[in-house]
Amino acid sequence: MASPVIQTVPLGFQWPTIDPFLFCVHHLDIYPAADGRLGPAASLEGRSIGNDFEPVDGWRMYHGSHVPGFPQHPHRGFETITFVRQGLVDHADSLGATARYGRGDVQWMTAGGGVQHAEMFPLLDETSPNTLELFQIWMNLPAADKMVDAHFTMLWDHDIPRQETNGVTVTVIAGSLGESSPPSPPPASYASRDDADVALWHVTFEPGASWTMPAAAEGVARVLYVFQGDGITVAGEPIGASTGAVVDATQDLAITSAGATEMLVMQGRPIGEPVAQQGPFVMNTEDEIRQAFADYRATQFGGWPWDGPDPTHGHDDRRFARHADGRVEYAATAEV
Repeated sequence: MASPVIQTVPLGFQWPTIDPFLFCVHHLDIYPAADGRLGPAASLEGRSIGNDFEPVDGWRMYHGSHVPGFPQHPHRGFETITFVRQGLVDHADSLGATARYGRGDVQWMTAGGGVQHAEMFPLLDETSPNTLELFQIWMNLPAADKMVDAHFTMLWDHDIPRQETNGVTVTVIAGSLGESSPPSPPPASYASRDDADVALWHVTFEPGASWTMPAAAEGVARVLYVFQGDGITVAGEPIGASTGAVVDATQDLAITSAGATEMLVMQGRPIGEPVAQQGPFVMNTEDEIRQAFADYRATQFGGWPWDGPDPTHGHDDRRFARHADGRVEYAATAEV
């Protein structure tokens, strides 16, 4: 049987992806203690405030001016999946919805026909460093669903299944794995289609651990992103650290790690449609991109109901989501 490893590529800040995925970034920032106003208690002198992507002293402000993060910005035509392993994210959007999530939670947002949102990284600990670690993944929508109503779903940490076997822990964010099935994505998500075969799994290996990843269906694309640790071997073929590997998803994959290693698995059936993208808009044609800009100028995708471009949600670390319909849910309690 041929090697299951089809192609390997080095990982930079933005990871290369394949259809149906558009974008993936792993953010890891060790912020200093907080200043009491949810920002870092450190000088910002010398940083390119508003566009700070250089990890000076191990952290970045991104587009934030006081609180790190990504203030008010629009999206249309795709989905964002934000998996936060450490730290907190404050969400606010043009539908009037808000959320504070993190510490293992996932927010899955279908932008659809258009939404503005802000993603800020509040720093709560005023005596110790504030670590933020998250993955943000952009997944395309088929043409038939580009203009659905915007919607987000929270996958709270305590609802996300984890499989632990022989030194391997798999966090099952999307796509069933054996008897583990995660919470459902948004209703119009591409991942809600049974034939899309979308899977997102975060996998940690203890030193010397082995795991066999089960095969997927014919025609499914699968990428292994080895982002932390010493690397792995797949069917005896080495894949180094900071490497992405496109693999044959129709084969069971025997994976072994010599040292402690982490990887992210992204899988899905390619949508196979033309992609026209400009910044935060992803459509099928250039005419549709021009229309997206025109619609945004005319409607602001519902406007912006907040006092500023970078709303945050105070010093209470309770994780919650307040949806556009008024429904409120919390990370570790029943819905109220």
